[in-house]
Amino acid sequence: MRAIGRVALEQKWQGLIREQQQSELSVSAFCRKHGFSDQTFYNWRKRLAADCKAEPVRFALVDADPSGADRHAPLELILASGDRLRIAPGANAATLRAVLTVLREHR
Repeated sequence: MRAIGRVALEQKWQGLIREQQQSELSVSAFCRKHGFSDQTFYNWRKRLAADCKAEPVRFALVDADPSGADRHAPLELILASGDRLRIAPGANAATLRAVLTVLREHR
C-alpha cells in the first residue's frame, strides 16, 4: 500500500475509533451502524494503540501559573504533587492512557 494511502486509512480509523469512544454505542452497535465487523474495528484499535506505544512520550510543564489556566477544559485532574492536568475536548485516548501510566509509575 502506498504511504499516502496508508496514512489516510490510519487517519480514517483514528477518527472512527474516537467517534465510537465518544458515542453512547457499544462497539458492536457502532460497527453495525457503519457496516464493518467488530473484528475489523478491534484489529485497527489494537494496531493504532501499538503505533502510539512505539513513540516515546515526552512531557513539558507549559504553564505553572494557574491564573493563565485554560478555563475551557472540561476535565481537570489535580495530582498529588499539586500540579494540574487539564484535558481538552477531543484528547487522544491512547495518549491520555500513556500520560496516566507514566504519572502512576513516577509516584
